[in-house]
Amino acid sequence: STYYFQTDGLLESPDPLQFYRDWIGPNKPCIIRNALSHWPALSRWTPDYLREKVGSKVISVAVTPNGFADAVNGDRFVMPEERRMSFSSVLDILEGKQQGGGVFYVQKQCSNLLDELPELTDDLQPHVSWMSAALGKLPDAVNFWLGEARAVTSMHKDHYENLYCVVSGEKNFILLPPTDRPFIPYGTYQPAVYRQRDDGEFEVVDQTGSEKVPWIPLDPLDPDLDRYPEYRRARPLRCSVKAGEMLYLPSLWFHHVQQSHGCIAVNFWYDMEYDIKYNYFQLLEALSEVTGST
Repeated sequence: STYYFQTDGLLESPDPLQFYRDWIGPNKPCIIRNALSHWPALSRWTPDYLREKVGSKVISVAVTPNGFADAVNGDRFVMPEERRMSFSSVLDILEGKQQGGGVFYVQKQCSNLLDELPELTDDLQPHVSWMSAALGKLPDAVNFWLGEARAVTSMHKDHYENLYCVVSGEKNFILLPPTDRPFIPYGTYQPAVYRQRDDGEFEVVDQTGSEKVPWIPLDPLDPDLDRYPEYRRARPLRCSVKAGEMLYLPSLWFHHVQQSHGCIAVNFWYDMEYDIKYNYFQLLEALSEVTGST
């Protein structure tokens, strides 16, 4: 089931201590409704507004032939081509005014909202005050996401407490708890990047001299249970996060993400505590490798 924590908008936000006790401490996800209702972005961030405000800004965009960036493709872990282009060009592609010859996703996870689009920060919060109070720290990164429906985030985990806020459209998550690690297959793969040639076709170019990357080859939308039979024992949780909603995605939870076309989202990454729970997860990971769940 999906857990909901209901807020009543501007005047009420989660109590930091209570939220820590109920959700962060137990490492349990929830969707917080009405958490963004005081953000001007909810009403302002139309294509016309974004063109006027940041249309000429040059940003980093991930480009792939198939929508799968940072994912296993055969015996390679393939990362997207990172292309610098104007925000208006991205909107043109999303609106069908321009042909891109690939799948485009603004997904650079290095606090790209603050670094590349600071003009938009007045339309939201620089951090989530009650989460910052609960954790006793400010976020390490604030990221901006915008892309096509074909753009998919393959299953992985992060060492962050993640508040994922949908401004427009919808994000669809598949979540698996850290305790499902023994049922989730890992492999190690030669890293490579996509590169679009002059004729428009994409090629895969190895990153020579780079260490192999551990990644999950399984697609939770269509799991190959003959190849990965242990995954039958996993218990994925599916949830949809709609405009105005915020997903609390706890650290070390595995997640796979899809989106509606043109969905806009912002997420806040707070570094996790490397406490006894992290040590237990490391033990579980080591035991999974010993028993062959890799």
